[in-house]
Amino acid sequence: MSSIAIVPGTFDPITNGHVDIIKRANRIFDEVIVAVAVNSGKSPMFDFKERIELTRDVVNSESELVGVEVEGVKGLLVDFAKSRGAKVIVRGLRAVSDFEYELQMAFMNRRLNSDVEMIYMMPYIKYSFLSSSIVKDVFINGGDINQFVSNIVINRMKNKFFNKGVAVK
Repeated sequence: MSSIAIVPGTFDPITNGHVDIIKRANRIFDEVIVAVAVNSGKSPMFDFKERIELTRDVVNSESELVGVEVEGVKGLLVDFAKSRGAKVIVRGLRAVSDFEYELQMAFMNRRLNSDVEMIYMMPYIKYSFLSSSIVKDVFINGGDINQFVSNIVINRMKNKFFNKGVAVK
């Protein structure tokens, strides 16, 4: 029986920190599915379809991630995990501020499906501060985001802003 792990996120956009967690999960589990989730509590830069496509393009560009799948998920993550035969959900845990939210989600997920385990990976220090929100803010304000996201992401962000007629500083 193969081990299947889900690496979920909003991925708006996918960052090098996300890719790092996906790579590390891929070294541990037989199969990894990156689950691009709808998050009703956020106002994304990229719509759901765009986030799936962008995440898939970044994952497919990484030679270490051959065979990693990317799928969109609407609904409960534990239901998606069950439908795919996954027993593990892998999440990154950057700071104490992430812990409280992740703890609540872990308890709720365990209540909903006790067969699915949550596993947390600490990021490398260079990614410990990195979030999609910070990347977007730096980009919108004219900062250099090359060390935080792939060129694929940078190009999509530029296209998104320039197509909307928004001037980036």
